[in-house]
Amino acid sequence: MKYWREMLLGFLLGAVAVLGFREYASLHPTPAEAAIDSLEAQTQTAGLELAQNPLSTREETTEQLHQGRRNAITLAIQKVSPAVLGINVTQVREFRSGNPFWLDDPIWRSLFPERVYFKPVENLGSGFIISADGYVITNEHVVHNATEIVATMTSGEKYTAQVIGADYYSDIALLKIDGVNLPFIDMGNSDSILIGEWAIALGNPFGLFKFGDQPSVTVGVISATNRDFTRTAEGRIYKDMLQTDAAINRGNSGGPLVNSESQIIGMNTFIWTEGGGGSVGIGFAIPINRIKKIVDELKSSGGVNRNYWTGLSIQNLDKMIALSMNLENTDGVIVTDVEPSSPGERAGFQVGDVILAVNQQPVQNYNSVRSYLENEDLRVGDLLKFTVQRDAKQISLNLKLAEMPR
Repeated sequence: MKYWREMLLGFLLGAVAVLGFREYASLHPTPAEAAIDSLEAQTQTAGLELAQNPLSTREETTEQLHQGRRNAITLAIQKVSPAVLGINVTQVREFRSGNPFWLDDPIWRSLFPERVYFKPVENLGSGFIISADGYVITNEHVVHNATEIVATMTSGEKYTAQVIGADYYSDIALLKIDGVNLPFIDMGNSDSILIGEWAIALGNPFGLFKFGDQPSVTVGVISATNRDFTRTAEGRIYKDMLQTDAAINRGNSGGPLVNSESQIIGMNTFIWTEGGGGSVGIGFAIPINRIKKIVDELKSSGGVNRNYWTGLSIQNLDKMIALSMNLENTDGVIVTDVEPSSPGERAGFQVGDVILAVNQQPVQNYNSVRSYLENEDLRVGDLLKFTVQRDAKQISLNLKLAEMPR
C-alpha cells in the first residue's frame, strides 16, 4: 500500500513540473521561435495588405524591378541620344573611265582616251551636337565635296547643315544647323581615359535613322589608346586614336563615342577589316581632346593652317662628310643653309649643324626626316625639339613652325 502511494505522489509531482515548464516556455520563447512567430506575423500582415490593395502593391513591385534595370550605361544613352544626328549627304564625286577592253596599249589609249566626269552620289554618316545653338561635329569624309547636307534629329526634325570649316588631314568637320535650345553632349577628357572602361558608340549605321529616328547603340570597352597610323593612301593623318571593341559599321562615322558619365571621349571614324570584309571588333575613334583643338581653329578661321616652313636646307651625310666632322657614322642630316629671319634662324641653327633627332625620333637620313614630318599632324605654331651635334657636342634647339611667307 505504501508503495502505491509513493508512485501516485511521484506521478502528480511530474505532471505539475511538465505543466509548469510549458507555461514558462510560452511566456519566454527561444530566439528561433521568436523569429518564426515574427515571420508568420509579417506574412499574415502582407497577405492582408495585398488582399486589401493588390494593385498598388504590384505596381510598387514592378517599379522597383524597373528601376533595378537602370544603370550608368542606360542612363548615359538616355541622356546623349537626343543630341545624336543622322547625316545624309549629296556629294559630287570624280569618276574615270578608260578603254572598254582593259588593254594597256598606246594605240588603244589613243582610240579610247580616259574620260573624267563628275556625278552626284548619296552618302550617309552620323554627327553630334556640341552646343545649344547648333554646332555639330562629324568626320570630314562624311561631308567631303558635299552639295547638300541634311541632319536628322531623334525627334524627326530635319535641318539643312552648313559647313563652318573642315580639315581633310585630321578628318574633322564642323557644321552648323539653325536652332535654339538644342540638346547637346558635354565633352570629356580623352587624356584621362582608362583602358578597359566602358565605351558607348552611337550613330546611324546603314541609314537606320529612317526607321524610327533613333540612334543605334553598341557597347564595349576602350581596348587601347594612342594608336598612331601613318598617312593613309588618301592623305589623312590619324594620331592618338582610341581603340574600342564596340561595334562600328558603315554610317557610324562621325558619331560620338561616350563614356558612362555621358561625356564624349571620341568620334567614331573607321574600323579594322580583314580582306575588305566587315567589322572584326576593332574600331577606332579620334580622341576628343584632339577634336577640341581642331574645332577651335575651324570655328575661328574655317580651316587649319599647315602652310608652315622651317627655313632650313638639309642633306644626307656621306662618309667623307662624317670623317671630316669626326662623326662615328653617317646617321643624321647636315644643315646646309639657314634662311634669314626664318624659324630655323630664330631657333639658333647654324650651317654645319648635324640633326640627330626630331622630337626624340632618331634621324637616319633625309627621307626619315621627311617621313616624320609628313606623318605628324603639324600646324603653324607647333614646336619641334631638335637634337643637334655641333663642335663635337650635342645641344637641343626648339623650333616654332611659322607660316610660309607669301
